[in-house]
Amino acid sequence: MNKYMKKFKTRNHRLALSLIFTLVVGVYLFFSALLTYLGVYLIIQLKYITKGTTEPPSQVMILLIITIANFFVGILMTFIFSKIPLKPVNNLINKMNMLASGDFKTRIKFTGLFSKTPIASELSDSFNKMAEELDNTEVLRRDFINNFSHEFKTPISSISGFARLLKKDNLTLQQKKEYIDIIEEESMRLSYMAENILNLTKIENQTILSDVSEYNLSEQIRNCILILENKWSAKNLEFSVDFGEHTISANEELLKQVWINLIDNAIKFSFENSTIEISIKHTAENIIVMVINSGNGISDYDLNYIFNRFYQADKSRATDGNGIGLTIVKKITELHNGTVSVASEGDTTMFSVELPIRHRGR
Repeated sequence: MNKYMKKFKTRNHRLALSLIFTLVVGVYLFFSALLTYLGVYLIIQLKYITKGTTEPPSQVMILLIITIANFFVGILMTFIFSKIPLKPVNNLINKMNMLASGDFKTRIKFTGLFSKTPIASELSDSFNKMAEELDNTEVLRRDFINNFSHEFKTPISSISGFARLLKKDNLTLQQKKEYIDIIEEESMRLSYMAENILNLTKIENQTILSDVSEYNLSEQIRNCILILENKWSAKNLEFSVDFGEHTISANEELLKQVWINLIDNAIKFSFENSTIEISIKHTAENIIVMVINSGNGISDYDLNYIFNRFYQADKSRATDGNGIGLTIVKKITELHNGTVSVASEGDTTMFSVELPIRHRGR
C-alpha cells in the first residue's frame, strides 16, 4: 500500500510542477500581450483624439479579442511544450526512486536534445557512478555478513565441542591440555574479530586526533613484530628490519593498530620461508614506513578496492580475516594527516605509510 501511495504522490508532484511551469509562462504571455494591447490602444486613441473624435475604434475590440485568444493559445502551447524539458527531470526522479528502493543496478541514460548538453553527460556520469558504488558496497556488505557469520560460527562450534569433551572423565592430562589450548586459541580468534569491528566503529566516528605524544616509532614497530611471533614463526618467516631510531608525534595506540594490521597482512600472504622487509625513511617533515612481502601479488583491479571495508582480494582465504584491517589502517593514517598506498608487481607487494613527524591537527 505504501508503495502505491509513494507512486501516487510522485505523480502528483510532477503534475504540480508541470502546472506551475505552465501557469508561470502563461501569465507571462498574458501580461506580454496585455502590454502590447495597451500600447497599440494608446497609439490608436491618441490618433483619434488628434483628429477630434472620441469614438472607440473597432481595432481596439479586435486587439482585445486577439489578446484573450493569445492568452489561451499560450497556455495550451506552454502545457504541451513543458513536457519536453520536464521529461529528463521525470526520468531522473524515476531512477532516483528506484535507487532509493534498493535497485542498485539501475542506470540513467538521457535521450533527445537534452542528451547532447554537457550537463546531461555530467549528471548521468555522476548518477551512474553513485549507483555503481552503492552496488559494490552492497555486494561487499553481503559477502562480509556471510564470511563474518561463518567466521564466528566456526570458533564457537569448536569451543562448544571441545568444552563438551572436557566433561568426560576418561581423558588424559595431555588430551585435556590439548583441548584447553584449542579453546583458548579459538577464544582469542573471536576476541580479535570483535575487537577489529569495535575499533573500526570507533575510528570511523572519530574526526579529531587526541592523546598525541612523542615516542619511539622504531621500538613500537619492533614490539608489533614480537606480538605476532607465533604467526610468522609458524610459516618460518624472517624479518629484515634494518633501520635506526625514529621518533614521531602521534597517537601511539592508534598507530600500533596500523603496524599490527600491516605486518599481520604481510605474514598472511607471504610465501613460507620468505622474508618480510620493513624500512623507515626520514625526510624533513615526514616519516615513511614501508612493509614489503613476497607472496601472491595483488591484481590491478583489487588494488582499486583494497582499502574498502569488508573487501578481500583473495577470496579463497576469506576466513583468514574479515576485510577491515586495511580500512582501519587507512582511516588512522588519514586521522594523522598522512597517506597510505600500495603497489604490487609480480610476487612483491609493498605498503607505504607516510606520516608527518609533528602532528599539527586539522
